[in-house]
Formats: sequence, C-alpha cells, structure tokens
Amino acid sequence: MIDKTLTYASEAWVLTERDRKQINIFGRKVYRRILGPVYENEKEYWRILTKKEIYGMVKKPTITETVSLNRLRWFGHVQRIEENRIPQNILCMYLETVRLRGRPRDRWQDEVREDGRLVGGKGWKERVYNREEWKKLMRMAWNCRFLHTPME
Repeated sequence: MIDKTLTYASEAWVLTERDRKQINIFGRKVYRRILGPVYENEKEYWRILTKKEIYGMVKKPTITETVSLNRLRWFGHVQRIEENRIPQNILCMYLETVRLRGRPRDRWQDEVREDGRLVGGKGWKERVYNREEWKKLMRMAWNCRFLHTPME
C-alpha cells in the first residue's frame, strides 16, 4: 500500500544515492510501525525488527526497486509507441547544451540503462519491442527482486 502512494509518478524520477537511502529508510520506518515490535522470550524484552527481518516478512521489492521497475515499465511502453508521438520524440531528443563543471549528474536514460542491465542482462533493449517477452521479464523482476541491493 505504501509503495503505490509513495511511488506515484515515479517513472520520471532520477534518484541520487542519498535519495535512495532516505526513501528506503522511510519505507522501513513505515513497515516497522505497521509490523510492530518483537518480543524476545529468552531475554524477556521488546525489540524492533531488523532490515532483513522486515524484507523477509514483507516479501516485496524495496521502494527504490519499485521506482526502478516503474521506470523500466514506462521505458518499454514509450519505446513501443509510434515514432511520431510526443513521448517517443522526447525520449529520443538530443539537446545541444553544455553540462555543468564537475561530475556529471545522472540522467534518466543513464538510470534506465543501468536498471535494464540489472534486470535483463546484455540483450535487454531488444526484448523491449516484443511486448509479451517484456511483460514476462518485468513480472520475473517483480517476483524475484533482481534489483535488490545487499543490506548495508
């Protein structure tokens, strides 16, 4: 339930590492509130759930995984529509601008490329054009949690 509310219109998000961390912390905080504390019989005290316990009980992707999968789902949709439509034109648009000095910020397409590589391997872009194969890949990613990063 919190995933749907929190990730509304997340297809266009570009997240920094700090954003990812803060969103996941918020998600765990909400789940801890919903699931409540755990009573330890041996030591006779109450404690909060750990990250691994929360993700084991919930059995859903983290919030940042949900954002990544939403982004990939939207990318697949836009890639399959006709070339003369506005979303397709915007996706393929190249702006002649100068980027700021320093380390370049990630763009939406950079994040899609990384997410696609994690979910589909090397030939992920070719699978986009076959709608049934793409849906199968997305369903497998939702169920298997391919994007799940190791716990800190």
